[in-house]
Amino acid sequence: MIKLNNVTKKYLTQVALDDVSISLPQGKIIGIVGENGSGKSTTLKLMAGLIQPSKGAITINGENVTRRISTQVAYLSELDAYYPFYTVQETIDFFASQFEDFDRDRAKEILEFMRLEPNKKVKELSKGNRGRLKILLVLSREVPIILMDEPLSGLDPMVRDSIIKGLLSFVDIEKQTVIITTHEIREIEPLLDVVIALKKGKIMEITEVEEIRSIQKLSLVEWMKKVYEN
Repeated sequence: MIKLNNVTKKYLTQVALDDVSISLPQGKIIGIVGENGSGKSTTLKLMAGLIQPSKGAITINGENVTRRISTQVAYLSELDAYYPFYTVQETIDFFASQFEDFDRDRAKEILEFMRLEPNKKVKELSKGNRGRLKILLVLSREVPIILMDEPLSGLDPMVRDSIIKGLLSFVDIEKQTVIITTHEIREIEPLLDVVIALKKGKIMEITEVEEIRSIQKLSLVEWMKKVYEN
């Protein structure tokens, strides 16, 4: 269980997250949506322990979140943060050396699924293949929580499709919770169990995606338009 209790995050005078309190269930794929500057990336960084709240507290399974929470959390940044002179295989080996929970067998499966060349240097990879590599590194960790910041950003439709299939194939929902921030609403909708709409650092609404479809009779894009018009 992930809990944010009255969490505010300020950068100098800018409020990125404004007095947010939520409890997120285990075993779900959760989407955080909203316009640029709504607080999506800040929320993930707070959960990952990369930054600390200006006010309030964040706990994961009852433990206060600090940088040590990385033993329970795998975090995918929107930015490329890998050594460009490493090969794909050297990058995998480096991650395996950093995290005891890294599953080399799963990494090999995902490597083949993503059609990545193990001997190719990271700096020689296309943006799409760098995206695939980031997904591989995150999904190869056996942790209860996976945080993914804009995993589909800037990728062509073919790459997006393979990444979505990878998420479905290599995430163990009985044991793992996945939280994704995204602008690619249509592509990611089939994956999601729960959606959180943020605007200017505040939560507009939290809803089960199945309720949006079956009760409100809306697509996720239509639901978002309705939420943000209010």
